[in-house]
Amino acid sequence: MTLNQFLTSVQKRAFITAKLATDNEDDALDIVQDSMFKLAKSYPDKSEQEWPALFQRVLQNAIKDWYRKQKVRKIMWWWQQDKISEEELPIDYSNIPREEPEKSQQTIQTANAINAALRKLPFRQQQAFILRAWWEHSTEETAAIMGCSAGSVKTHYSRASKALANALQEVVL
Repeated sequence: MTLNQFLTSVQKRAFITAKLATDNEDDALDIVQDSMFKLAKSYPDKSEQEWPALFQRVLQNAIKDWYRKQKVRKIMWWWQQDKISEEELPIDYSNIPREEPEKSQQTIQTANAINAALRKLPFRQQQAFILRAWWEHSTEETAAIMGCSAGSVKTHYSRASKALANALQEVVL
């Protein structure tokens, strides 16, 4: 696999990860583009096996940098964050299988509830949950990407899972 093929294979999930973290499509596109460029520029000599962890580390650092910049902008009152529209939520509704109308509506309601609950999580919990549950990284890989201990990842992931379960309890019932 070439680096270009690798980047193509992760671009959609990376975009959704960044959009979920930033709640802004333009910022998410910038973060993913910058992350891909940095990986290609800084690590051209790394092996194919190292690309996933390196890319995640670069992507997560870019998201952290985005948060730092937002704090400065909020302090200076120069920026207002735009909210994403319902059509741009992280769950892709086009992949929802055709069902009976009431089952389909329930699936959409569940997807909306998941998106809303994920956006409400604190950043580190959101980060741990997405890396573990969606990107399927191990606890150790997630810890390396997040720059923390495996115990911290377990704590953040556990808290995120409980918060999501509580938020979704009403919808699923």
